[in-house]
Amino acid sequence: MSTEDAVYWDPYDPRFWNDPYPAYHRLREEAPLYYNEKHDFYAATRFADVERGLPDWQTFSSARGGILELIKAGIEMPPGTLIFEDPTIHDVHRRLLARVFTPRRIAELEPRVRDFCVRTLDPLVGAGRFDLIATVGAELPMRVIGMLLGIPEADQEAIRDTADESLRTEAGEQMDFKGGAVLSNELFRDYIEWRADNPSDDLMTDLLNAEFEDEDGTRRTLTHDEVLTYVTVVAGAGNETTGRLIGWAGSLLAQHPDQRAELVADPSLIPGAIEEILRYEPPGPSIARYVTKDTELHGRTVPEGSSMLFIVAAANRDERQYPDPDRFDIHRKMSQQLTFGLGPHYCLGAALARLEGRVALEEILRRFPRWDVEWDGAKLAQTTTVRGWESLPVFI
Repeated sequence: MSTEDAVYWDPYDPRFWNDPYPAYHRLREEAPLYYNEKHDFYAATRFADVERGLPDWQTFSSARGGILELIKAGIEMPPGTLIFEDPTIHDVHRRLLARVFTPRRIAELEPRVRDFCVRTLDPLVGAGRFDLIATVGAELPMRVIGMLLGIPEADQEAIRDTADESLRTEAGEQMDFKGGAVLSNELFRDYIEWRADNPSDDLMTDLLNAEFEDEDGTRRTLTHDEVLTYVTVVAGAGNETTGRLIGWAGSLLAQHPDQRAELVADPSLIPGAIEEILRYEPPGPSIARYVTKDTELHGRTVPEGSSMLFIVAAANRDERQYPDPDRFDIHRKMSQQLTFGLGPHYCLGAALARLEGRVALEEILRRFPRWDVEWDGAKLAQTTTVRGWESLPVFI
């Protein structure tokens, strides 16, 4: 893309996948409110615009979904799908999930997350080569979601594969939501019925038993269908994105061995490194919203009924917010990065994702202070919602 050309960006075009950041830079500078005529959506790329827009649910609504293709499809969302709701009903449902998705429950997972990493990584010592995604990135989030929900280990893989497949696209293609596949996972239904008769100390049991006051003021518990929706949201939201975070840690630290050596020498730097990885290569590059009323941005009107993409990956590298934003720096001081969103839909699993990323990186660096990526064998995958490594073979 030469500088003489009019600025162009297309989330479905594989030309932009490997390195979208030059295009994002041009969008920020030349078209901070960008309109893609081919796919009929607007995009905001500057930090200030994304920071202001995401919490403004009255203008930029989640009620039609947070994925561009989903908004375009006009699918009716089942009640309780809190990532596809606006306040006040969103707040009722989110409070319920927040009550069972507590800091205490997340903290209690740390020894189990570490145990899984130890069991996975110990046999690889001396192996010479392994795929970081296949062994850790694709496995760990699935196991953790299983721990949270009370799904037996033997069945977790099938659930992960179903959730991942619903987010996968072919090069240049859009997600297909015919039938609303991303919104239901019938694999969970049997577990919910079983858990109703066999309670345990897990999130699924808590959801089945939690009493709350619904939007009509009625005090009740969730129906099994509502629990199914919640469980599907939790499983889908935390699975692929956290795996991508681990993959980006592997590739970025291979490209910056001096900073990796600092983390080996001082593991207390790892939480800050996780924040920088999240800023530098967000697993979820953009968040879509439905525009509920005509709104002005950069001297232009975005019409009611439009689709708006807030490109978090572009905003996270805005020179107006971060000095030298295209430099990866584990020592970077930042008050805010937008990877987990903002406002009512700030990611409920952010603390869990950070915990998984930190523990995985601690255990990887403890065993493998150095590694190189076999770039010819590495494969990058992208959709409008997720970007990261599908395979990342490393030499140790």
